Amino acid sequence: MSTAPAAGSTLITVAPTGAESAKADVPALPTTPEELVETAVACERAGAAMIHLHVRDERHEPTLDPGLLREAVVGVREATDLIVQLSTGGSVTDPLEQRLTVLDADPDSCSLTCGTTNFGDAVFLNPWGFMVQLYRQAQERQVVPEFELFELGHVHALRRLLDECGLPYGGKVHADLVLGVPGSMPGTPQTLLAAVAMLPPEVTSWSATGIGRTHLPIAATALAAGGHLRVGMEDNLVYAKGQPVTHNRELVARAAQLATLLQRPPLSCAGARELLAVKDRRAR
Repeated sequence: MSTAPAAGSTLITVAPTGAESAKADVPALPTTPEELVETAVACERAGAAMIHLHVRDERHEPTLDPGLLREAVVGVREATDLIVQLSTGGSVTDPLEQRLTVLDADPDSCSLTCGTTNFGDAVFLNPWGFMVQLYRQAQERQVVPEFELFELGHVHALRRLLDECGLPYGGKVHADLVLGVPGSMPGTPQTLLAAVAMLPPEVTSWSATGIGRTHLPIAATALAAGGHLRVGMEDNLVYAKGQPVTHNRELVARAAQLATLLQRPPLSCAGARELLAVKDRRAR
């Protein structure tokens, strides 16, 4: 049986936790190692093929603790076939030097944000030198980056990164367009399509993330335009008006249903690994 990605299929990534929401405010947020593994298993069954992880400490606070990062990677990898992607953004307050240690946890993939951006009342710092250092580290360690683009200027920065550093490990270039963050690209179909039109020709696949109430319009536009989807409680805590999300699988299942209705059903984990040219780190 071929494991090649089916034509017209949709990669669904789940981002279950993030670094912004507090557990006290959102009790359903998965923050413990056990909750992350349970979430990963449920979301794989619902149609996800990749998981974007932030981890929390025993107080449910965001952390880049190497041991906790490694525990999360190993736990999800042992329980599922999901591609395990670690955030290298952490929290907006994390120092750049610490963010460069994330790949020590040996993920399959990592996020790589292509520039500094306003992030609500804060600033998400990603200077050029840091981006290059992280990219070269990912190449050396055979980790596939997902280039996160919050601004149209970040699309230009991706072009510059590819010119200076070459292609990622595996030769595929996957970007995630993040829209609707206060202070960054607005979450409108018009903005998404403008960003997609600017993507370098080396980009082999792209996904889109709509924050908050922009979640569904961006998902629908991405599917119609041939893109993939990222969903999850990191990005959206409300399923419908007056109805909070109670589990990440709800958002994954809806994305899978929407993709299937548009005749672009969810991509399997095996197909996603081929789509992104991910190195297989699973135990044989």
